Amino acid sequence: MDIFENIEANKRITVLEKEVLAPDFWLDQRKAQAKTKELNTLKERVELVDKLENDVADLSVLLELAEAEVDAETLDEVIKESEKLVKLVNRFELEMLLSGPYDQNNALLTIHPGAGGTESQDWASMLFRMYSRWGEIYGYKVAVLDFLPGDEAGIKSATLSLSGPYAYGYLKAEAGVHRLVRISPFDSAGRRHTSFCSVDVIPQVSDDNEIEIDPKDLQIDTYRAGGAGGQHVNKTDSAVRITHLPTNIVVQCQNERSQHSNKETAMNMLRSKLLALKIEKQKEEIASIRGEKAENTWGSQIRSYVFCPYTMVKDHRTGVETGNIDSVMDGYIEEFIEAYLRMK
Repeated sequence: MDIFENIEANKRITVLEKEVLAPDFWLDQRKAQAKTKELNTLKERVELVDKLENDVADLSVLLELAEAEVDAETLDEVIKESEKLVKLVNRFELEMLLSGPYDQNNALLTIHPGAGGTESQDWASMLFRMYSRWGEIYGYKVAVLDFLPGDEAGIKSATLSLSGPYAYGYLKAEAGVHRLVRISPFDSAGRRHTSFCSVDVIPQVSDDNEIEIDPKDLQIDTYRAGGAGGQHVNKTDSAVRITHLPTNIVVQCQNERSQHSNKETAMNMLRSKLLALKIEKQKEEIASIRGEKAENTWGSQIRSYVFCPYTMVKDHRTGVETGNIDSVMDGYIEEFIEAYLRMK
């Protein structure tokens, strides 16, 4: 954001602030929410630009002092602060690229193992940990909404909620099929196996006026929550499964003790999935008008994780690769996300 963009942003903020104070502002909830969201985003960006400019000015003064006094200690401090500043600027640049209507939203990330039984289910649990760690590293609130353990090891499916600024904007880069190559710990012969997992990422919405759900279209089932969760969870039918009959979309939640809370969370998950379905249909319609084939993110192999005979993680869309596979599996996947966003 240069000086002219900053001026325009401040002008827009002034206009929006006047509109928010109008007596009839909240009569149209949908427009009011959109404008409030725009106002908050603009304010955050202007404040960040101002902070970056002040930090650059402070570092310039500090650098002049270090050079004038030949102060090695102060110079080291300038270098360290400059590195932090570069990271902030890069992060800001990425957020400027996240201008989609739902990029600022929280994200729902679902992992499904492919064919391969225990081996694929174990791969799913590795990805589950990787994304949980990524969320913790970058300060997102991570919650497990649904978790179905595998018969022997790993997981059959899991859904994570990641809450925080631009969670969906960043994580949409992870949607697709992830491929693992390794010596299987479940193969007594020590053979190399290839496993696949699909990762689905959708924006989380709690009340979207574009999505209307007829109660008659819902089949709601309750069941006893499995796994850890305390005596109350395991002894009552607190878990909720909702089936949307027209689309056959199924959502379920068991992380809360209260059946009411699980139902509310499941309904929000359903709204999010219906919104994602609507967006996908719009993309397909646009692609058909243009004569293009719509991208099928669920069927495309976006990244390979190779543990044997060498170590490498490679993103097939951007060409970015690294040999530090342990770091990647520990949640440090920012270079892949950044490369994808810049490419798009």
